[in-house]
Amino acid sequence: MKLFKIFLVEDDPFFGETLKYHLKLNPDFEVFLFKTGKECLDNLFQNPNIICLDFGLPDITGDLLLKKIQQTNNQIPIIIISGQEEIEVAVDFLKSGAKDYIVKSNHTKELLWNSIIKIRENLNLINEVEELKEKLEQKFSFENTIIGQSEGIKVVFNKINKSLSTNINVSITGETGTGKEIVAKAIHYNSERKNKPFVALNMAAIPKELVESEFFGHEKGAFTGADQKTIGKFEQADGGTIFLDEIAELDLNLQSKLLRVLQEREVTRLGGKAVIKFNARLIIATHKDLKEEVKKGAFREDLYYRIIGLPIELPPLRERGNDILLLSKHFMDLFVKENKLKTITITKEAKEKLLKHKFPGNIRELKSIIDLACVMCESNEICVEDLTFDSINDTDFFLSEDKTLKEFTSEIILHYLKKNNDDVLKTAKQLDIGKSTIYNLIQAGQTKKKDLNESSHSFI
Repeated sequence: MKLFKIFLVEDDPFFGETLKYHLKLNPDFEVFLFKTGKECLDNLFQNPNIICLDFGLPDITGDLLLKKIQQTNNQIPIIIISGQEEIEVAVDFLKSGAKDYIVKSNHTKELLWNSIIKIRENLNLINEVEELKEKLEQKFSFENTIIGQSEGIKVVFNKINKSLSTNINVSITGETGTGKEIVAKAIHYNSERKNKPFVALNMAAIPKELVESEFFGHEKGAFTGADQKTIGKFEQADGGTIFLDEIAELDLNLQSKLLRVLQEREVTRLGGKAVIKFNARLIIATHKDLKEEVKKGAFREDLYYRIIGLPIELPPLRERGNDILLLSKHFMDLFVKENKLKTITITKEAKEKLLKHKFPGNIRELKSIIDLACVMCESNEICVEDLTFDSINDTDFFLSEDKTLKEFTSEIILHYLKKNNDDVLKTAKQLDIGKSTIYNLIQAGQTKKKDLNESSHSFI
């Protein structure tokens, strides 16, 4: 643990040593005693955490030494210890930037101890806040949140960068699992609004009758069950960003109310009369084609043009090439760190299998596959057998490479045969084909295997 460094400037040897001894009773304190102001100034390069100054030093007055220290480093907290009890003197020092003023007495040791403890606690709190800010910025830096080097993802990076210089609305589209909310957070936490709220609302997850209350809030007694005042999401997001996910699921009636709110930049809580202004950036997301929704009459055209702003389309994972491997490593490293495991690697064959998969569930599916593989693998290495593709769309598995129609047919039959635990009757019924077709395929496979074995034996 890093020691808390204290400079004690006191020309009275006995009094100085007494204070030093008392402070060093705390094992976290490292105390340096100086008899002159010059010694203190000459040692400022050691970056003390706090300085305790005697008012009456032989070579310099306390107020002048205070100014010289502040000129070198105005972040160091300074406590003045003085024999003068005049209130005016104490006030002047505190106005000049001293953190505390202690009058020499029989209680100086205790007063100094308590003052240093309080200042250290405040410094620790400030450091914690700064560390949290730094972690937050690091957490949502592009390179840590959006992993990839493909051309498609470079276009996304470019769009995100362009969005940061203004408050233009942003619309994010892409298949489910491509990371739309992550992009929304990356925009917010890299913008000037990063220290203000990021408020997310998923339209598909809220019952239709509760959306208006979630949007605008309500007053106590506005409806049955409204037993207290509730602040709406737009009001909560004031100064920050409001993210409306799956915007296409919003009811047409509520679309018109949302349009008015976005035009006027004000809301009125349900059951209330007060008009509440808000200033929030809007980011929306959807996996649907909003233009098509407008054509079908399921989405208002005027709202579409109000929210579309800067469009960012996220490419599906299957179109991102080697980004699949970069993301796989990221998820492996993350799993290892969270579960305190040894480093996990992945074989070349397993990488090839990942690159051939179509990932209908996109990044969310990849993470699920990698997490499971990390659990199942032996000797901290993921092999082909550890990768389990449990896609919702069973037809996706065989579309990974160019094959003849006969090869595709054989692969489909073998896939369902394996899925049905080699139950020929069940597979034939499921695929609506004759049993003989499956038996012939099995027999052909066994013959091919036999020929390969005989061929390999001839080389021994």
